[in-house]
Amino acid sequence: MEKSLYVREMFASIAPRYDATNRLLTGGVDERWRRRAVALLAPPRGGRVLDACCGTGDLSFHLTRADPTLDVVGVDFCEPMLDRARSRAARKGGLGSVRFASADVMALPFDDASLDGAVMGFSMRNVVDIISTLREIRRVLKPGARFVNLDVSKAPNPLFKRLFDLYFYGLVPLIGGIAGGSRRAYRYLPQSLTNYPDAAELAKRFAAAGFGDVGYERLGGGAIAVHVGTA
Repeated sequence: MEKSLYVREMFASIAPRYDATNRLLTGGVDERWRRRAVALLAPPRGGRVLDACCGTGDLSFHLTRADPTLDVVGVDFCEPMLDRARSRAARKGGLGSVRFASADVMALPFDDASLDGAVMGFSMRNVVDIISTLREIRRVLKPGARFVNLDVSKAPNPLFKRLFDLYFYGLVPLIGGIAGGSRRAYRYLPQSLTNYPDAAELAKRFAAAGFGDVGYERLGGGAIAVHVGTA
C-alpha cells in the first residue's frame, strides 16, 4: 500500500483515543516538548502561523495559548484527526483564532511567502519525502520566518538509546495497542523511526531544502529533537 494512504488510514483508526494515549505513553511530558517548540518559533504578534500535519491540534492550541493574537491554521490529510481537532476547538473556545483544514503537507494551499511561521509535531517521520516537504513549507514562509519541527530522534548516548529502544519498540506497541485501540498503528509508529535521519542528518536536510540558521536541541535525553530553520 502507498505510504501516504497507509499513514492516513492508520491515523484515522486511532483518532478517537489518540490524545489520551499520547499522554499515557509519555506521562504528559510531550506537552512540555510542545511548549518548547512554540517558544523557539517565536512568531510575531498577530502573525499567521501554520501547524503542518496538525493531527488533533495539540500544537495549534499551544500556539494560541502562548499568544491569542496569532491566526493559526492547522492542516492535515486525515479527516478523523481534523474532526477531533475541531471538536476540541469548539470545547475550548476563547483561545484566539484557530481553524483546521484538509490539506497535504507536500502541496500546501497557501501563497508563496504568505505565512509568519510554521510548526510540525511528531509527523516528519511519516511523510513520503522529507526534503520535498521541507521545501514546500519553506515556500509558504515569509523571508526570515521560522519553521520548527518536533519529533522523536535517535539518542546519541548508547546506554540511554538502548533503554529507550526497549521502551519504544517493546512497550509502546503493547500499551498503545491496548489504550489506542490499534496494535497495527502502535507497531508502525515506533518502526517509523528506524529509517528516519538522526538529528544531525535532519539538520543537513533542512539546509539542503534552503533553510538558513539551522539548529536543533535534544530533549528527553536525546530521544526527542526540535529543529529550527529560517526561510
